[in-house]
Amino acid sequence: MKIIVLTFAALMLGTHLISVNAQAPPPADPQMQAVLDQLKALKPKPIEKLTPAEAREQPNPTTAVKALLKKKNITPASNLAKVEDSEMPGGAGKIPVRIYTPNGEGPFPVVVYIHGGGWVIASNDVYDASPRAIAEMANAVVVSIEYRKAPEHKFPAAHEDSYAVLQYVMKNAASINGNPKKVAIMGESAGGNMAAAACMMARDRKGMMPIYQVLVYPVADGDMKHQSYKTNKNAKPLNSAMIGWFAKYTLPSKKDAMNPYFGINKGNVKGVPPATIIAAEIDPLLTEGQLYSNKLKKAGIPVRYRLYKGVTHEFFGMGAVVKKAKDAEMFAADGLKSAFSK
Repeated sequence: MKIIVLTFAALMLGTHLISVNAQAPPPADPQMQAVLDQLKALKPKPIEKLTPAEAREQPNPTTAVKALLKKKNITPASNLAKVEDSEMPGGAGKIPVRIYTPNGEGPFPVVVYIHGGGWVIASNDVYDASPRAIAEMANAVVVSIEYRKAPEHKFPAAHEDSYAVLQYVMKNAASINGNPKKVAIMGESAGGNMAAAACMMARDRKGMMPIYQVLVYPVADGDMKHQSYKTNKNAKPLNSAMIGWFAKYTLPSKKDAMNPYFGINKGNVKGVPPATIIAAEIDPLLTEGQLYSNKLKKAGIPVRYRLYKGVTHEFFGMGAVVKKAKDAEMFAADGLKSAFSK
C-alpha cells in the first residue's frame, strides 16, 4: 500500500507529492492505550477535515483524561498556593497569562510555559495539567501564555507574543514573587517550537536570555519528510495529516516554513541555553526533535534528551493516569531544578 506525504509548502500550494511506504505506528502501552480508547469513545471528528472553529470544539486528550479520572473516581491533588489569570504587555496589546505559584515564601524561580495546539487550537485550560505539575515539581512560579491563534493571527504572531511575555517576565519577575536571575522557558509541541525560537530571538534582538529551556516534542522542521511522519502517519492523537492542516492555517506563505524561527532545525543555535528535550515514540514529530537535540549537542549546548517508548504525542501532562508521563514531568522538573540551583 502507498500513502502520500506532503511538505508544508505542498500542503499550501497543492504541489510536490512524495510517495512512501505506509507503516503502522508502534503499539501504545496499556495506560496510554486506556487514554486513547477513552478519546475514541468520545468520537472526535478528524481535525484535518474541519474548520479551525470546529476543531476547537472537538474532544481532545485532556477531555479523555478527565473522563478517565471520573471513571476511576480519582481527584488529582493540587498543592499550589494559588492559580490566577492575568495579563502581560505585548507588541499587539495585552496577552492573557495564567500564573501558577507554589507554596512557600519565595522569591521562586520562574518558568515561562507555552502550550501546544498547532498554533490553531487548544488553550491554557486544555494544557492546565502541565504547568501545574511543573510548578509543584520544580517549586517554581509558572507563567502560561495564551498567545494569539491562527488563522486569525498567522505566523509569527504567536512567536512574538511568547517572546514578549518572556522578556516582560525576565524584567518584572519580582512582581510575581519570582527571581529574575532564575528564569527558564518551556513549551510543548508548537509551544516547544516557540520556546526554542524565543531563545534565538533573545540572542538576535539582544534581549534577556533565559537560563534553561525545556522542549517537549517540539515542532522543529518546516517540512514533513522525516521517517517518523511515515511510521506515525496514522497515529493518535496526532497524525501527519493534522500537522499539514495546522501548517496550512498557520503559515502566510510557503517561504515561512523555512523561517529559522519556525523551522528551528535550520536556525542558528549558537548562544542558546542548555536544554531538556522530551520525545514520544508514537509521534510524527519524533525524528525532527531528535535532530534538534543533535544540532544543539553539535553546537556545544548541553542537552538532556529522553525518548519515552509506548506513549504518544500529548502524553506529557497525563501524570495522573500514565506513569511514563509522571516520569517525564519529573525529568523536566529535575532539569529545571538543576539549572536553578547554579
